[in-house]
Amino acid sequence: MPAVTVENPLTLPRVAAPAEARQRPVLAVTTAPGGFEGEGFPVRRAFAGIDYKHLDPFIMMDQMGEVEYAPGEPKGTPWHPHRGFETVTYIIDGIFDHQDSQGGGGTITNGDTQWMTAGSGLLHIEAPPESLVISGGLFHGLQLWVNLPAEDKMMPPRYQDIRGGQVQLLTSPDGGALLRVIAGELDGHAGPGITHTPITMVHATLAPGAEITLPWREDFNGLAYVLAGRGAAGAERRPVHLGQTAVFGAGSSLTVRADEKQDSHTPDLEVVLLGGRPIREPMAHYGPFVMNTRAELQQAFEDFQKGRLGTIPAVHGMSEDGM
Repeated sequence: MPAVTVENPLTLPRVAAPAEARQRPVLAVTTAPGGFEGEGFPVRRAFAGIDYKHLDPFIMMDQMGEVEYAPGEPKGTPWHPHRGFETVTYIIDGIFDHQDSQGGGGTITNGDTQWMTAGSGLLHIEAPPESLVISGGLFHGLQLWVNLPAEDKMMPPRYQDIRGGQVQLLTSPDGGALLRVIAGELDGHAGPGITHTPITMVHATLAPGAEITLPWREDFNGLAYVLAGRGAAGAERRPVHLGQTAVFGAGSSLTVRADEKQDSHTPDLEVVLLGGRPIREPMAHYGPFVMNTRAELQQAFEDFQKGRLGTIPAVHGMSEDGM
């Protein structure tokens, strides 16, 4: 980890918060519980226990793996529906195939992101390709759910395939950090992801002892989730490690630092930085649907049961109730 890197970060544009920027304090550090998703692949529930007022517009995020599968072990999810939000699947190591009931989908691997706007709804499946199932191998990624405002919840579904080579690469003034801007912008440098809800998503790698203080939009919230390694968040240096999320308060910059010594299997601190403009609308969330009211949730379930979100392609030899 990670798939997208450069030999000399000092060849990249450099980013630092201005001296007068107001530091965001760390309000809380939470630890993700473990669990299983789909047909049994291990996940960490990154946002469990965090008050939604600090997450909005993000709904949930799972760290998938990091796991080394033996031959025959790789697992995915069965066919399932979505409506009312966007799923962002970022593959750090490994490979995943996506397919939906409208003929969309594709393959993402090693630094790729698939941004699926479920909108009015569809059925989809995520699974390792047959070759990976046969061979086994390393699998590690993230899936983030981003809410849609009420005016966009019933928009037509849409895909964005963001290849690893398309992300905006930046560094810190001393070259100690590599910043991958997947969506939104950082200090005027825009990532390739097109979002309905204004957000910023950055995967940062910090060498041991490196520190970054980044400009951060004051109208955005701020979250830092540790994918690997150990470090500290905020000017107050709150300790954080693998599977923990730092929740930042108000301000115009945020700071993350890597410990001088990392775990033997992790050379660097790997962290995902997230910020978004809160939607501040009522949210009704149950299972695969995220709407504004209970009545809209009930309508989503009815539409799914009556096949209005699409049907599973016959080539898979499954019926809708075979989920």
